[in-house]
Amino acid sequence: MSEHYFSQKPQSKSSPRKWSYSLRGRDYTFVSDYGVFSKNEVDFGSRLLVEQFHAPPIDGNLLDLGCGYGPIGISLADCFRDRNVVLSDVNERALTLAEQNASLNSVSNVDIIHSNRFANLGGRFFAAIVTNPPIRAGKDVVHKMFEESGAALMKSGQLWVVIQKKQGAPSAKEKMESIFGNVEVVSRSKGYFLLVSVK
Repeated sequence: MSEHYFSQKPQSKSSPRKWSYSLRGRDYTFVSDYGVFSKNEVDFGSRLLVEQFHAPPIDGNLLDLGCGYGPIGISLADCFRDRNVVLSDVNERALTLAEQNASLNSVSNVDIIHSNRFANLGGRFFAAIVTNPPIRAGKDVVHKMFEESGAALMKSGQLWVVIQKKQGAPSAKEKMESIFGNVEVVSRSKGYFLLVSVK
């Protein structure tokens, strides 16, 4: 199987690159690399999620599921300093970068955890889970992420998903509706859907 950004140990040659980006009106510095998703800039879907996200009405921690090098989780942790944000990913190189990026941006209210979906997140419950899911991993994997998120959310917790229409937004919306009994299209832009379900 060829390597993807959801490989646990990317074999592509490492060549880190540092750059700056603005999210929610704040400036960040990120280091990215080969073998991680969207290495040259914060991708449009992640930007849409970050800009549109609002904190749930309940207390509790947040989870960036499939965090990559960390732009979503780090920027949300920076904006919501009263909450702890867990960043998890299966990709070890991505997690090393996420740790580096949290430090670079002086964001300390994060836990960075190596986990294949929820395998290493047992016993944790979240007020909100955000994800720009790994579409290339396949629909079965993505839909399992939604199902497991449902089990890991607190009552009244929220699942935020950003996904392109051409990459499965209609089936994602249908799956979230079947799990939670509700789904809202919070935003639709440039072919991307931002979906939210409440437990």
